[in-house]
Amino acid sequence: MIWVSGQVALSSGGKLFPEPLSTQVSAAVANIGRALSELGSGFADVVKLLCFYVNDGSVDEDKFLSMVAALLPAEAHPAVTAVPVSYLPFEGALVEIEAYAMPARLPRQHLTMGDFSPLPKAFSTALRCGKMLFVSGQSPVTPDGKLLYPGDIIEQTRQVMRQVGVALSHFGAGFADVVKINRWYVGQGKTEDFEPAAIACAANFQEPGPAATGIPIPLHALAGQQIKIEVVAMLGEDGTHLSRRQVWPDSLWDWTVDLPYWHGLKCHDMIFLGGQVSLDTKGRAVNPFDIRSQTAQAMVHIGSILHELGAGYRDICKLTTMYVGPAGSKALAEGMAIRQAFFDAPGPATTDISLPVLAYPGMNIEIDAFAMAEPDTDT
Repeated sequence: MIWVSGQVALSSGGKLFPEPLSTQVSAAVANIGRALSELGSGFADVVKLLCFYVNDGSVDEDKFLSMVAALLPAEAHPAVTAVPVSYLPFEGALVEIEAYAMPARLPRQHLTMGDFSPLPKAFSTALRCGKMLFVSGQSPVTPDGKLLYPGDIIEQTRQVMRQVGVALSHFGAGFADVVKINRWYVGQGKTEDFEPAAIACAANFQEPGPAATGIPIPLHALAGQQIKIEVVAMLGEDGTHLSRRQVWPDSLWDWTVDLPYWHGLKCHDMIFLGGQVSLDTKGRAVNPFDIRSQTAQAMVHIGSILHELGAGYRDICKLTTMYVGPAGSKALAEGMAIRQAFFDAPGPATTDISLPVLAYPGMNIEIDAFAMAEPDTDT
């Protein structure tokens, strides 16, 4: 796999391209293209785009995704998730896009039709490439754009998970094949924002479940929309269900409610981690509001999980870090300096996203990690 760090509209000299959004989208996508080219790849190989864009409620998400789609070649049909945010770490940046790619020689299948969230034709609702299966961020929205269950996060979560289940079944997969799930929900950093929808989503999984991350954002693109969910699953090329190994080190934290998710999961050569934070076993923040201490603790947790899966920091390919802080380089640098100390150069690809709050009070950092290592000998 190829992992491209979150790209913003910066020139090679570090100068930010000005507004409008369309100009910054073009520059960010061009930067992704240059990164892929350096590795002998291109947009035809891209299987997933994760697009963060600044939206105060006035930006039409369909138009934003159409801007991105217009810059892709006709043969590219990646899965995609768009996440609206209040601001980005680089002051004045309006968009940040990360990309995952896999060699074009691997057979791939695309799902583009059905009762799913509407997307521009350039994108796939779900995409299968080799053993990997990516489902685009699903919203509780009909193909003709009607929002279902406005303001009801429980029913919206159930609707979205029904859509995810149908997408998985198209490829012969199910929830038992999911290795990673990301929830982007409307919340203000309170436990009561997190728990109800987390429980509704978790009802689709049995122990031991996938790795999971849940991130609150101030709003979604449609008024009344409360949730968007994306998943990654793995399935053998011949349709066989792959074995996986889940771990939960004794030193790790827990949620405030019982959930089937595990902190680390290895399937074949892929390792997925749930978002790592600085909490205790009761779901209380450790070193509340101290981003440096919390970053160090989250990275230690990542190391503990990897160790139990027979891997280490050197095997990490991609980090996505969500942190509480304003736009600007100072807040970004605080946590980045701590993370860098855990790696020898060259380190992994990385994306940093600044947010007003995270899931629990006093929590200032959440770090997603993807790693790759040799398959276990029994698989």
